[in-house]
Amino acid sequence: MDDQDPMLLALWRALCCRPALCEGAPALSALLAGHLAHDWLLLLELDPAQGRLQPLGWGGAPPPALTRARTPSIDQRARLRRWCLRGEARVASLAALADDLPGLLPTGLAGRGGALGLALDDEALGVLLLGGAIDAGAERLLRAIAHPCAVALRNDHHLRELARLRESAEADRHSLLTRLGRQGLGDTLIGAEGGLRGVMQGVEQVAPTDTPVLLLGETGSGKEVIARAIHARSRRAEAPFVRVNCGAIPPELADSELFGHERGSFTGATSRRQGWFERADGGTLLLDEIGELPLAVQVRLLRILQDGSFERVGGQQPLRADVRLIAATHRDLHAMVADGRFREDLWYRINVFPLRLPALRERRDDIPALAAHLARKSALRLGLAPQQPSADELALLLDYPWPGNVRELGAVIERAAILGEGRGLAIAQALGAGGPGVPRPRVEVVSTAEADAIAPLDQAVRAHIAAALRHTRGRIEGPHGAARLLALNPNTLRSRMRRLGLAARDFRD
Repeated sequence: MDDQDPMLLALWRALCCRPALCEGAPALSALLAGHLAHDWLLLLELDPAQGRLQPLGWGGAPPPALTRARTPSIDQRARLRRWCLRGEARVASLAALADDLPGLLPTGLAGRGGALGLALDDEALGVLLLGGAIDAGAERLLRAIAHPCAVALRNDHHLRELARLRESAEADRHSLLTRLGRQGLGDTLIGAEGGLRGVMQGVEQVAPTDTPVLLLGETGSGKEVIARAIHARSRRAEAPFVRVNCGAIPPELADSELFGHERGSFTGATSRRQGWFERADGGTLLLDEIGELPLAVQVRLLRILQDGSFERVGGQQPLRADVRLIAATHRDLHAMVADGRFREDLWYRINVFPLRLPALRERRDDIPALAAHLARKSALRLGLAPQQPSADELALLLDYPWPGNVRELGAVIERAAILGEGRGLAIAQALGAGGPGVPRPRVEVVSTAEADAIAPLDQAVRAHIAAALRHTRGRIEGPHGAARLLALNPNTLRSRMRRLGLAARDFRD
């Protein structure tokens, strides 16, 4: 066994344990001390743009100052790069090294030294430079350590690049949060202990699992906020959260958007593209407005939910994606199944754990806290002095029906902040400014006696369907059937009858 092998093994171990050369260079110098009589060791990185060598780490005694009087010429830079690519080792006087390799050292240095060019994968990386009483026989040892030193130099470069990207991402994150008026990326859950208490209990139960979740609720009721809350409480919290609005995808592009495509699979497919399932691999995918997906796409969606496999459009190779699915819709998917507009097998697959979000009018006690939170966000985003709604303004907000739910409340509060010009919130004016010439919707006050006379909606619907069935003597289909009288699809009528506990046989003679 070569007597250098134990030293090389120790060298690899030291450089792998200390990938940053500010720590790795002293360890390298200490390991070489028993084999080379050097005073100092310096690792330098080659700047490909300027052709200069930048010091990264040193060991032993402090090395000489590496100031340069002028930038190396193009020919000198090319000569230094070629020498690094060859991985040559030189032991000579420092003055001779400076003359033979312009740009390596400033002129006028005394003493002996050694230099080793470092390259990897046909890329010139830098130089290992040593100073001290080094004999010519050290060139063999220097060539032996070239590869681990080159790997260490590249690892150090990657570490610094990752740190730079992390700092840039953190700065972008801070800037974005400042513009959005948030302290963190998680959405604030106003009403978690109020009107959303039941929903949050369901969130806590289902979040640790990988079970598909179906979020039901009106537009603007906060389905994406709840989906993010499920993701944040799951084991996938550090993985991607991807939201896709199925209603915004053209039907002819739905396959490509969800599952990706191969180059040349259709006109305009000039390169391979990853779909949303691939991008969400390991994380959570929110399919918002899932009821808008074409039936053909629903078939492929069912396959990936069943076994996790899919193929890109135009592809032949089965791919896999580990994705937790959350579906959301404001539509009645059960009725769409009865009408044939949504696949029944997909409905059963996504309806494992449904969560219904209450409309804002159903949780009016949360409106004051929501208004205060949205007012703070609007003030920060608009650069205005923070304002809070007064008691009279809160009364107006509580009196409003909120057909657009929390999304509409946010729009009204921001409009009120703009109209108030930093002096307050013009709630009354904002509520009456739903659009040019659009008056504020009136809220009719119903007396107690009138309210008592109004039957629940399901009860009224049941009575209406029952009357139609009595008239047709239990017949559902055909020109004289109840479905025709009620202007419903026969399957829809049967679905509603099952839900309301009605049977056609009870109305036949």
